[in-house]
Amino acid sequence: MKPPWFERPFTSLLRREYAAAVRFDAGSPGELAPAAPRRPCQLYVHVPFCESLCPFCSFHRVAYREQKARAYFGALRREILMYHAGGFQFSDVYVGGGTPTVAPAELAATLRLIRSLWPIRTVSVETNPNHLTEEVFDALLSVGVSRLSVGVQSFDDELLKEMGRYEPYGSGAAIASRLAAAKGRFATLNVDMIFNFARQTPASLEHDLETLLALEVDQLSFYPLMTAASTRRRMQKSLGQSDPGRRYEYYERILGALQSRYEPTSAWCFSRRRVAGAAPPIDEYIAHQDDYVGVGSGSFSYIDGRMYSTTFSLNRYRELLEAGRVPITASKALTLKQRMRYDFLVRLFGLSLPYSEVEAKFGARFWWMMAPEITAMRLIGATRHGRQAIRLTPLGMYCWVLMMAEFFTAVNEIRDEMRLHIRDESRPGQGMWAERVSGGVGPR
Repeated sequence: MKPPWFERPFTSLLRREYAAAVRFDAGSPGELAPAAPRRPCQLYVHVPFCESLCPFCSFHRVAYREQKARAYFGALRREILMYHAGGFQFSDVYVGGGTPTVAPAELAATLRLIRSLWPIRTVSVETNPNHLTEEVFDALLSVGVSRLSVGVQSFDDELLKEMGRYEPYGSGAAIASRLAAAKGRFATLNVDMIFNFARQTPASLEHDLETLLALEVDQLSFYPLMTAASTRRRMQKSLGQSDPGRRYEYYERILGALQSRYEPTSAWCFSRRRVAGAAPPIDEYIAHQDDYVGVGSGSFSYIDGRMYSTTFSLNRYRELLEAGRVPITASKALTLKQRMRYDFLVRLFGLSLPYSEVEAKFGARFWWMMAPEITAMRLIGATRHGRQAIRLTPLGMYCWVLMMAEFFTAVNEIRDEMRLHIRDESRPGQGMWAERVSGGVGPR
């Protein structure tokens, strides 16, 4: 099955535009921390520790050391208290990594603090299959975790071996057994999968889909394989060179297999079809919140049209917080057109863009400033324009998978750049990402 004719020029354009939009400029200052927005927003908590470093992962992560992790969680709680003192309001919490559950007691203490400060509705936590244990379940349930997201990637033993995940996490059959035992423990059990590995075959993908359908977990997330410069060589050495021309075929297979039992909640997340009156599943992607705050080393925030980056140096992160200073080391104001594109991307990733939302935020100028993108998407059949909203078609869902993949790839490239400047960050006043932060979180 051939990909759409426009895929290559489309992804090339996206790569260029997103790289420019998310890149922090040379000399970008670490400004005073952001002022609290008017409405509650999502809190992202980053825990960078992993017991095993996967070759395809570009997120900010380091090898787990118990003493270092304990000190990190202490600093993390200091940063959270700063945002509370600054008047921020949070409604939902997402904890990612790394592997947040490497230190269950520390994680529980952090979530307990968050719940004591704000009326949190939902808490989502990432984990790996080897942490599907009673100890971890008890720690998470004691602080009201409502969604557990398990990084599986594949049930194919050969692929798991290539990824370096077979030894630490077990065979595909063993992982499926652990997932079956975890069902019903949380309001939403999500399984993260990756498609389009170099040596993944249609038969291997079908096996993954059949295993998942037999498990009947609450939610499935299927991500296309994404790379960054820092992981490309290592990934190709262990996993081979993936063929982007197969993404469309594999995505179509995923949609076809899931459509009878699951419904899309975003372009790559699918939740089990609900019976009447059942509570909706919790989704990782809050597509209708304008702002989010990232706490923890290597996290990003987006508040009132401005991006912020927290230091990628774990030592510097801890030192700044112990000194009562905010660990933000770079920021960037998006242009009005970039803000519109961001909303267009994120809202439609959640499958629909209500006219009322963008008009309330940007007024009528949204339609003429975004006319080229809106017209192009409509002409290729990616969107339908209804009475109240723009909605994605099945082809549009694939387009948004490509768009989000390019967006995250651009963010991963920024992570690579940030990691290169860790040494500079440890010397205040030196280097491109010099510290210029003073004071605490709060209004400027």
